[in-house]
Amino acid sequence: MSIANFEKRIKTDKYLRTYIVLGIDTFVSLCASLFVIFLLSLLLPALEFTRQQEVTWIFGSLGASVLAFLAGRAYRAIIRYSTLREIGKLTIVAFAKELLLWVAMLAFTSFEVSSHFLIGMLLVDWAITVCALLMVRVVMLVFYDFVRGITREEANVKHVLVYGMSDKSVALISRLRHSTHYAVDGFITYGKDLRGHSLGGVKVYYFEDASDVAKIKERLGIDGILFPYTADARAEQDRLINYCRDNHLKTYITPGIDEMDDGQPIGNYVRKIKIEDLLGRQEIKINMEEIIGNFSGKVVMVTGAAGSIGSELCRQLATFGVEQLILFDNAETPLHNIRLELEDRFPELNFVPVIGDVRSLPRLDMVFRRYKPQVVFHAAAYKHVPLMEENPCEAVQVNVIGSRQVADKCVEYNVEKMVMVSTDKAVNPTNIMGCTKRLAEIYVQSLGLAIEKGEIKGKTKFVTTRFGNVLGSNGSVIPRFREQIEHGGPITVTHPEITRFFMTIPEACRLVMEAATFVTGTQIFVFDMGESVKIADLAKRMINLAGLELGRDINIEYTGLRPGEKLYEEVLATMENTLPTDHDRIFVAKVRDYDYGEATEAINRMGVLAVDVVIPDLVKLMKQVVPEFKSKNSEFEIFDHD
Repeated sequence: MSIANFEKRIKTDKYLRTYIVLGIDTFVSLCASLFVIFLLSLLLPALEFTRQQEVTWIFGSLGASVLAFLAGRAYRAIIRYSTLREIGKLTIVAFAKELLLWVAMLAFTSFEVSSHFLIGMLLVDWAITVCALLMVRVVMLVFYDFVRGITREEANVKHVLVYGMSDKSVALISRLRHSTHYAVDGFITYGKDLRGHSLGGVKVYYFEDASDVAKIKERLGIDGILFPYTADARAEQDRLINYCRDNHLKTYITPGIDEMDDGQPIGNYVRKIKIEDLLGRQEIKINMEEIIGNFSGKVVMVTGAAGSIGSELCRQLATFGVEQLILFDNAETPLHNIRLELEDRFPELNFVPVIGDVRSLPRLDMVFRRYKPQVVFHAAAYKHVPLMEENPCEAVQVNVIGSRQVADKCVEYNVEKMVMVSTDKAVNPTNIMGCTKRLAEIYVQSLGLAIEKGEIKGKTKFVTTRFGNVLGSNGSVIPRFREQIEHGGPITVTHPEITRFFMTIPEACRLVMEAATFVTGTQIFVFDMGESVKIADLAKRMINLAGLELGRDINIEYTGLRPGEKLYEEVLATMENTLPTDHDRIFVAKVRDYDYGEATEAINRMGVLAVDVVIPDLVKLMKQVVPEFKSKNSEFEIFDHD
């Protein structure tokens, strides 16, 4: 087989077919038995074997080897992934061969020497057989690694060091040993404690400062550092990751298990570290059994299903055993994309994509009437602050009227639970978008309370969830910064002191799911968003991750606050404005109650003003209903003094 063909073969799971391995093992075992006879003839020349004994020994060894190898299935192991367990299996299989050979010798020959001598022969044969099988495998591995080394150099494989000595770090050495993308040259740890050590034949290197990393790079010619956990990367973001940047080394990370498809090599999923990895927090703990119990076997509908939050809700719901998943969105291409993804990742999932708009009452009615959802996640909304400040009528029609129509249909069709996704911008809103989300909260809350008091007939439980910005959502700051960096800058930041709270999309959706299990009545839940992040610092860290230097390779340009934008978002969860729940990251917001009739009347008037595009009267009415709505950096500030 040529080197080129061998290279193609070794990219597959097995480069030798099982029957070839069986043939090699049998041949090696037979040669071991022949060597025993040869060895005895040299050491004990006076001992003569009869022709019958030799034939029985040879053919007995052949038959015993085949039977033992077939029964033990050692030939089915992929040799290049051999471990100590495989050595143990070979030892047992060789012992089984000797037992069968012993039976054959007793059955077909009459030994003139003692049975102890025969047992001695069998033990020698066993030892030589095991050693020969192991030697053949070692030769195969050496030859394989030699050819892999050639093909790796030709394929421009990236050479990396794995960070740390955790179980996953050690496992990565084995899992990436035969990767076509990455070659692991060792471990790297902080401090000299493990200086000169090795693990599994792989050397451990240490660093204490940037110069140590520079020496390692020069000595080994590595391309980057691979982190097994996001927590490791976060812990080293101000140390090793900076040292890598200074020495022009890439930083990589392995994915979580939920990011990978079964059967695919892990090397296909290793990726460069992103800012989202460094801003995220420790994995939140949620009660999966209770969450699955809430949604398993039910028809679930998600509005805004093609958006950042809506699509992630769909991905998570797809794993909960729902009876049917209804995807409702007015964006054709994004909905088509999430449809293709769900078909590929969850082929058993029963789901229906529906093009529709929450502003269209007949379309909503059709969906509720046909599919009869039992749980509704309402994530459809307009979310961009500057755009909504310029288009308040559209913001009201979608975020307020659309939410009211979804809630009303939930009551009409006896939906068990509606979960509405809100925002931290609804807290003391300073812009149109935040106020419309607060108005949606007010209506949903007043409707739920009216049902609880018996004023409105229905059984639907309403829960609202508030959280801040999500990392990497469509149109958010991180994708924008990443695009600006790719184009050479400048990165545009509105103000050097502006800060925001951030949460990953999967984290936010898991908390939404968890909050939905707490519902005993109409409640608004807020999430602990952790520490706020200065946007200018975020931009600088993204520049560093890209291997660039601020001021030399790229600049930051401050453009001024946009209409409706404020420097600091409200802290959602404090002792003064929330009550605790069973989850340490989820709280119940203390908000004043609104009368359902008054809320309905006000929102009906807003709907008319929005359709007629009477913007001044619309904004004035919004400020009357939500008196804490004070515009910032906006033309609507004049209405705060009326």
